[in-house]
Amino acid sequence: MSESKIKFLAYYLPQYHPIPENDAWWGKGFTEWTNVVKARPLFKGHYQPILPADLGFYDLRVPEVQRQQAQLAQEYGIDGFIYYQYWFGNGKMLLQQPAEQMLKNKDVTLPFCFCWANETWKGIWHGLDNPEVLIEQTYQGEAGYKTYFNYLLPFFKDERYIKVDNKLMFHIYRIEDIPDLEVFTNTFNSLAIKAGFGGMCLISTVTSNPNFIIANNDFYGQVGLDIFFKMRYSKKPFFVNRSFLGKIENRIRMHLNGSYKIGVRTKPLVFDYKKGASNFNIQFPNTKYISCVFPNWDNSARSGKKSLIFKNATPKAWQEHLQIATNESLKNPKNPPFLIIKSWNEWAEGNHLEPDSRYGLQWLEAVKNVKATLKDL
Repeated sequence: MSESKIKFLAYYLPQYHPIPENDAWWGKGFTEWTNVVKARPLFKGHYQPILPADLGFYDLRVPEVQRQQAQLAQEYGIDGFIYYQYWFGNGKMLLQQPAEQMLKNKDVTLPFCFCWANETWKGIWHGLDNPEVLIEQTYQGEAGYKTYFNYLLPFFKDERYIKVDNKLMFHIYRIEDIPDLEVFTNTFNSLAIKAGFGGMCLISTVTSNPNFIIANNDFYGQVGLDIFFKMRYSKKPFFVNRSFLGKIENRIRMHLNGSYKIGVRTKPLVFDYKKGASNFNIQFPNTKYISCVFPNWDNSARSGKKSLIFKNATPKAWQEHLQIATNESLKNPKNPPFLIIKSWNEWAEGNHLEPDSRYGLQWLEAVKNVKATLKDL
């Protein structure tokens, strides 16, 4: 990674290749691109479809694509990718091919780590009209965690894998869903030490319990702009809790006194990114926070009228948002030196850094501009 004071890590979606499950749920050859090209404006001034530019409608089965992505990310100041990893238990995985392919492709030099997206997939959350379970997340205790760790071990041993004081960085999407959390952490931590590492650096998204969110969030009123990580160190692993766009739905529901329901909403929820970002200022309450920022968000490509949209998300507003978060990190040198960006390529959520047909490379140029301010220090 570069030698700047703060490392910029971006979430990476490995969805852009056909798999049998997606064929069965959405039709032969489905990928996120299928939703992206079908998107249409929902109100005056709404810009859709949001289409890719330089990298095109890529297929992650092509090794050259990942090399190009990594090269572009490095050129513009991204220090690593956080690959979403879908392990459902009993050895069942989805969308693992890009990461496995990347592991073998040493032309991809960008550092990486994983986020275990431990969530049951339901149709209502993935663009379908029915609430049925598509695939269930399961847990098999110590034996299952050992199997999972052993699958991940070749990735952990790779020199590109991101470590903190020789601890393996590993994100967890829904920590509250793990029924035997202590068993999980003890198993992963002991196996990491046995493999020659310092243990695990475990990072989790914040619990979806509304009371927990309120109790741990000083910026409840700034919907969508209070995205941060809260880190809790222990003698073994340490955790980072993150309030994150996927959980904003819960906070909006509370804000509307229960009158809002995702499944029956008939028009999108629209918020002003530019106005919010210009006033955005994250106050680190202790030494255990890491900021998370987002350049844009419009998931109408996937969710249609049930979507969440941040209008006026421009590269200029994004750069202001990123600069403020970076400055706050610099003011807190005792905090871990990372800043998380959501995301590199979640196109159906309108949440990306990759070049698009409207702004080209400007999302990445904003990152590069902010990174340049770190080199001057």
